Amino acid sequence: MWISKHLRLSLADSELETLIVERTAELQKLSQRLLKVQDDERRKVARDLHDSTGQTLAALKISVSLVQEHCKEDPPTLALMSEVAQLANQAIAEIRTMSYLLHPPLLDEVGFVCAAEWYIEGFAKRSGITVKADIANPSGRLPKRVEIVLFRVLQESLTNVQRHSGASEASIHFQHEGEAVILEIRDSGRGIPEERLRLINGVSAETGVGLAGMRERLHELNGKLEIESDGRGTSMRATVPIYATSPAVQFGGFGEVGASAQA
Repeated sequence: MWISKHLRLSLADSELETLIVERTAELQKLSQRLLKVQDDERRKVARDLHDSTGQTLAALKISVSLVQEHCKEDPPTLALMSEVAQLANQAIAEIRTMSYLLHPPLLDEVGFVCAAEWYIEGFAKRSGITVKADIANPSGRLPKRVEIVLFRVLQESLTNVQRHSGASEASIHFQHEGEAVILEIRDSGRGIPEERLRLINGVSAETGVGLAGMRERLHELNGKLEIESDGRGTSMRATVPIYATSPAVQFGGFGEVGASAQA
């Protein structure tokens, strides 16, 4: 009887373990699909902002110019139209920046390296943080999915530097090493408290949506995210093996969308 009970418990444990593995795999597939949908929506919104809202503002600017031509003899109206023209120019610039941050056309057109250099330059201007970039240009384009994941990791990492580190300087290093590409972002900020770092490096719901998203994106490509921090700053290192990016592992069979946000 004791043996029979022991066997039943062993079978129940085995079934439970199998169920946990299956549910974990299903959750990972769902998470990967949600990230894919997020990227597609970013691309669509970026295109709509540029092609629709941007064109509407451009038409407004033309109309303002026509009004200015007809009110040269009316200084108060001309001054008002000049203000409207300046606001239109500002809105066009903001829409273009927002569109490109959602999904830069360079990422689709020429790849990660050019998109990263553009983003880093803009980030430095917007944040006031000095950024030194050492970005090696790989021979040939990386797989599209790898480029998107690397760019999102770069975005999220620099956003964290600006929001949390208090750093005045940061550095970016990107290289192709053997069978993998490596992207490392370092800052000279206050660092992450030890207890918080343990939570981040562990399996916890408290790691934050941004870090969880980065890890999930990299996990889908058999990559990894390593985080080190002390009183001198924080380092985030993303490694993606190139061999793991064949079509068979891209979103569990979900295909790429070919549409791009045109500049």
